[in-house]
Formats: sequence, C-alpha cells, structure tokens
Amino acid sequence: MFNVRRLSSPTSTTVPDESHAMLRSWAEIDLGAIRHNLDAIRNRAGHAAKVMAVVKANAYGHGDAAIVAALAGRVEMFGVANLAEARAIAVHARGVPIFLLSATLPAERAAIVREGFVPAISSVEEAAGYAACSEGARVRVHLALDTGMGRAGVWEADAIETARRILALPGIEIAGVCSHLPVADEDDAFTRAQLDRFQSLVEKLRAIGIGDVPVHVGNSAGIIAFPGSGTLVRPGLALYGESPRAEFQSGLRRALTWKTRVALIRDFGAGRGVSYGRTFITPKPMQIATLAAGYADGYPRQASGRGASVLIGGKRCAILGRVTMDQIMADVTGLGAAPGDEAVLLGTQGSETITATELAKLAGTIAWDIFTGIGPRVTRIHRESDASASQAPVPA
Repeated sequence: MFNVRRLSSPTSTTVPDESHAMLRSWAEIDLGAIRHNLDAIRNRAGHAAKVMAVVKANAYGHGDAAIVAALAGRVEMFGVANLAEARAIAVHARGVPIFLLSATLPAERAAIVREGFVPAISSVEEAAGYAACSEGARVRVHLALDTGMGRAGVWEADAIETARRILALPGIEIAGVCSHLPVADEDDAFTRAQLDRFQSLVEKLRAIGIGDVPVHVGNSAGIIAFPGSGTLVRPGLALYGESPRAEFQSGLRRALTWKTRVALIRDFGAGRGVSYGRTFITPKPMQIATLAAGYADGYPRQASGRGASVLIGGKRCAILGRVTMDQIMADVTGLGAAPGDEAVLLGTQGSETITATELAKLAGTIAWDIFTGIGPRVTRIHRESDASASQAPVPA
C-alpha cells in the first residue's frame, strides 16, 4: 500500500484522483524503497562508515527535493555536481552538509564559501582561490586525489607536496580526502590495487598534518565489492535500487516505476509500415497501440528495433519501429487493450519487470543514463510505502 506524500517541488506532486487519468507520462517513486536501500548500503559498508547520499542530476532523475527531504537526518552528507544543484536542495537538507563532487568555476567560489557548501579541490591554485574568498574564516575543502579516474584530483606523485602547500595557506582547512573508482563494477584487480595506493596516500597525508578527517572513495560498486574502503561512502545508483553489481541486486528495492498511457489503438493490415523510416513492416494483421511518451520524455530512441518492450495488462508488448519524439508504438495484438490503459516503461506490472539495466543494454548505454535522461515533462509522484514507517534515522 502507498500513501501519497505532498512536497513543494516542481518535479514532485500530489495528483488528485480525477486528474490522474490525464497524466501522459509519469514516474512513481517509493521513498520507503530509498530508505530501505540506504539501510542495505549501511549494512554492507559497516555501520561505522558515514554516508554521503549522492543526489546529483535531480537525484538520478528521481526528484531531488523529495529524496533529500526523505533522507535528511538519516545521512551525514549530500553530494551534488555543482553550485546550482546545491542551492536547489539546501532548503530540504535541514543543515546536512552539501558536498560539490565536480570541479567548480572560479566565479562560483565566493558564493560557495558564503553559502557554506563544501568543494573538492585538485590543486594549490584552487585552494588559493578559495582562501582569497575566506574573509577571515576557514574554508572547509576536501582534497581530491587522482588514483586512476583521470578526471579530476591531484596526481598521486604530487599529492604530498601539494597537500603541504595547501596546509600552509591561511583560511583553508582540509576537512576530507577523496578519490574515485573508475572500474569497481568490472575490474576487481585494478580496483584493489587502486584502493591500496589510496590508503597509502591517506596515511602519508595524516603524517604531514591532515587529521582524522573523512576519507571517501567508495561509489555504489565500491561499497558492494570492497566494503571498509573508507570512513565515508558515496552511494548513487544503489541508493535508487539498481545495483551496478548483480550479486547485490536482491538486497535492494527499485524505487522508480515509469509509466505512460495508451493514447490510441489501431488495426493494421499486413504490409503496413510503422513509424519513421518504415523499419518495421507488419507481417500479418496486427493491433498496434500508440503510447503517449517518446524520446523527448527520455525514452531512448537507440532502443528502437532492438527488442525493447513495454508492459500493458501485465504482458510484455514489443515496441515496433522507431521511437519518436512524443510517441511509441507497441504490439497489443490479442491483448484487449484500450485507450487510457497504463503502460509501464520501467518497473513492474503483474509478474513482469523491465529494469533500467535491461533497457540500457538494449539502448547501448548504462542505467545511470536511463534514469537521468527521464525528462522534466515526466511528472514525478513521490509516495510512502507503509513498510517504510519503521525506518530508523542515522544513529548518533
């Protein structure tokens, strides 16, 4: 059973019963599932580890305001990509620190300091830029180390000397040390060696004066495969119920169900083309539904012609022809479907389930891309499952 939760967010809404039938494309997000996944992640990481909930990109498409409000008081930090995202969730975070995962722009630094967000830095020059904005206070930053990602951070060979120079700057406090795992979901040997190098660097940094600060490197795959690799973990995908490693999927609950509606049903004779390019020609008489969503809503056009399906009446219905901007065609021959019926693009209906991982493979991409690609014209409806009521807050 679900209770609809009302939240003041442009992507979260309570839908009256009389208008629900007018929704063309919407995502239902179970906040209780999110909290269940947080508990599963804590158990895997070890309860001594603190949690930074990664809520960048509109909480992986799940609606950041609602997710942050549901987790505030249950996690120790929130992680976002940039200043704009930090500002968007600040009112819902209830004082929980907000960490900026991406490199910041010089023009953003004064606002970041003024508004109390925590940046990652990759150089002495960045640290000096923040020091110039400190106005007598100490700016808390996390020192990022590049141990194999090749995207941001101080190179391993330069880490100790760079840290010495940053520690000498007035107005800067290194309040955390972090790195990132590029292949924790596919190359255990590389990741194990990377973690060993990272831990060695952390010990050397502590020896030159960086205290007992949070140390974080574990993304979802890292938490699952290498628990205990830091004092702070950064779950993203797993928090939303999709595991980057198959062995952990049974411990998670998928939080999002993405739906649309049958807008039209038409009878096709044999030999008729379906959609742009006529890539599908009906081999026999068929009944085909036109669904009220397309790639402008975030459904990947790249899945066209690759065996993708939707769920209607609890049955898998093959997508036919090319996905178009606003509409998708599906085979409903013999199903007895009618206009207005719900169609599930992601999630469960009856005994069938379509996962983000399944759809991503068909589209030649990854689950992260599927979730974050769900567009703004898809209404987010956040619900509380009754089973979530007993979830406990972060232990003191």
